[in-house]
Amino acid sequence: MTNLKVGGVPEHFNYPWYSTLKNKEYSKQNINLRWQDFPGGTGQMCKALREGTVDIAIVLTEGIIKDIAAGNPSKILQTYVKTPLIWGIHVGAKSSFKKIEDLEHATIAISRFGSGSHLMAIVNAHNQGWDVTKLKFKVIGNLQGGIDALTNGEADYFMWEHFTTKPLVDKGVFRRIDDCPTPWPCFVVAVRNEVLENNFNEVKAVLDIINNETKDFKTVENIDTILAERYEQKLEDIKEWLKITEWNDGTPITKNLITNIQNKMVTFNVIQEAINSDFFIKNMYI
Repeated sequence: MTNLKVGGVPEHFNYPWYSTLKNKEYSKQNINLRWQDFPGGTGQMCKALREGTVDIAIVLTEGIIKDIAAGNPSKILQTYVKTPLIWGIHVGAKSSFKKIEDLEHATIAISRFGSGSHLMAIVNAHNQGWDVTKLKFKVIGNLQGGIDALTNGEADYFMWEHFTTKPLVDKGVFRRIDDCPTPWPCFVVAVRNEVLENNFNEVKAVLDIINNETKDFKTVENIDTILAERYEQKLEDIKEWLKITEWNDGTPITKNLITNIQNKMVTFNVIQEAINSDFFIKNMYI
């Protein structure tokens, strides 16, 4: 039995992993796959990949590209969710900020540097024409840290996935000022190089199982009700989310896609320069 650890955010995007684990599909391939929640998001997962405490990570595209370029010994195998992620731009319910223009000089809560909440704040600032070199950040760890920071005034706004934070908006904890979609596919599958070298076939088997699950995921009977209950979402919100979300069917990541994303990240001042896209990817099907 091969032991492998996979990690991702505890959000509705990753329910297919829960479903396949529950059905013991990996065990049938002689793989002991263990899931770990990473509420701190992509920055926390990049750290875990570097330290070897997780083998496979379902991470935000921009975060892992930036971290591999900075020396993370991992490769991207494929996109996991091929549609953009919708980032809500939130302020505290009692905040005096009313519109996005008000936030130009405000302090941004981020889970950690290099995380999606950090990098997308830069993308949003660029979209608004602000000076990204003057952005002010407050590291808050995770979603709960963001709630605390906006409530007690340690930070002014916080970007997190629209539907995950929708219940907080409904309850009056946050007020959403606007949305900012990622200008690229949002989640990818990244694997540590050491694991690819030693367990290539097992990793491929894991991907085959999860891709088979996501292929028909939206047609699973009552999936909207299941997700709404598990993630404490309104049914209408889950229906809307399912409508705009598409998983990858197992198509490998391409150099062209990585090059295009890097070029956009350079434009947004998220990375300084693009490097050879071969450095980032491993094709499982060659």
